[in-house]
Amino acid sequence: MSTSTRSPTHWFLIFGAALSITTACSAADPVAPRVADATAATELAPAATRLGSDVSKALASLRSSTAAFHNVGAAMAAGYANPAGLPCVSSPAGTMGVHVVKASLLDQAVVPNEPELLLYLPKANGKFKLVAVEYLVPVLVRNNATNDVYPWFGMTPWGAGYTQITQRPSVFGELFEGPMPGHDAGMPWHYDKHVWAWDTNPSGMFSQWNPSISCP
Repeated sequence: MSTSTRSPTHWFLIFGAALSITTACSAADPVAPRVADATAATELAPAATRLGSDVSKALASLRSSTAAFHNVGAAMAAGYANPAGLPCVSSPAGTMGVHVVKASLLDQAVVPNEPELLLYLPKANGKFKLVAVEYLVPVLVRNNATNDVYPWFGMTPWGAGYTQITQRPSVFGELFEGPMPGHDAGMPWHYDKHVWAWDTNPSGMFSQWNPSISCP
């Protein structure tokens, strides 16, 4: 995820309500169906195959699990935020789109078929196209003096008085980026990983930015 203009309160409420320590698990691998108004799984398959058969199957499973979320209403019903009014994030390196988070998934688990965020590209008609997903794991640290464990919100990294609990996660065999500071007030340090499961990215399936799309 990149710097955006989300309100501090938005992130403070999300992370304050949702953080917990859990264990990661894996998922099954059904084949994703074709979805109207989306880059078809069959079009994305050649790039996925180059990553290996296991990753290809896992990505097909991810698409199957998120196919319904091309419908924003279905995504909201599943617990994801409303993308309306949220900023479309871009940079000279490319575009990410609109980030919508599912607060209940913001924990220490990395579940391939349950991404913490969906990335949408706004369309001219006011609707949204699902283009990618993002996995996000907040960084937990232990206060060595009190033994308390909590997410780190400081502008600078934790010092010698703290021990980092959260180690760099991975998904589909790819290590997350980070740890990085929060992009807005109220957002803690975290690791994240983008997966362009629903749109072709010439920079790569797991790149942060997609130079082939742009915000309206």
